[in-house]
Amino acid sequence: MPHEVFALRLAARRPLTPRVSEFRFERVDGQPFDYIPGQFVTLHFPGPEGELRRSYSIASSPEETLETRSIAIAVTEVPNGRVCRILFGLSPGEVVQASGPFGRFILRDDPGMDYLLVATGTGVSPYRAMLPSLGQRLAGSGREIRLLLGVRGPEELLYGEDFLNLARAVPAFGFTACLSRTLSAPPREHERQGYVQEALKSLALDPRRQVVYLCGNPEMIDVSLAYLKSLDFPLPAIRREKYLSSN
Repeated sequence: MPHEVFALRLAARRPLTPRVSEFRFERVDGQPFDYIPGQFVTLHFPGPEGELRRSYSIASSPEETLETRSIAIAVTEVPNGRVCRILFGLSPGEVVQASGPFGRFILRDDPGMDYLLVATGTGVSPYRAMLPSLGQRLAGSGREIRLLLGVRGPEELLYGEDFLNLARAVPAFGFTACLSRTLSAPPREHERQGYVQEALKSLALDPRRQVVYLCGNPEMIDVSLAYLKSLDFPLPAIRREKYLSSN
């Protein structure tokens, strides 16, 4: 069954980091968005050699979308990228075509299991959409959820305050920013030097108690997958979504 194609109007754009901006779109027809946190939407752009399509994870939670009647996506600006040139050239009120939602990178029912969420860059977007669901799953459950986010430096920490707020409110939620570049100041409490896959290997992991989500850079996912398999994590307990570089 083909997915619906619909028109989206750019409602607002704001910088999240020096290289990443958040685009907030609303449906032109006024219909509500129906999606599961973790899914993505595909934008369609006309091009001289045919239609260009790019997919972006929805970063806003359904609760936020219901309130604002819009969805948010986080996009890294790629120099000379064909789609980036179009997308970053849009002004509020301009319209693009879209389809979706797509994807199975969603929270499933895993009774009694802890979650380890791992991301690089904009790969953290689906976890932000999951924030209310994560909070609900932790409430009185005795479970733990930990998020590792890999970025270059503190200035590139996407949605960091949102995750820190949940960590402050719910002790069973842990958030660590893994910073790959050399720091000019000592790391803060939630920061550590190094790549996210290195941080993964420093944890006490147990395939009997944990489900792992991996989202973002394909190399990070491949290295992490191999390590988790070496610990006897079954493949159904390792959920992956690779972000391929696009122009």
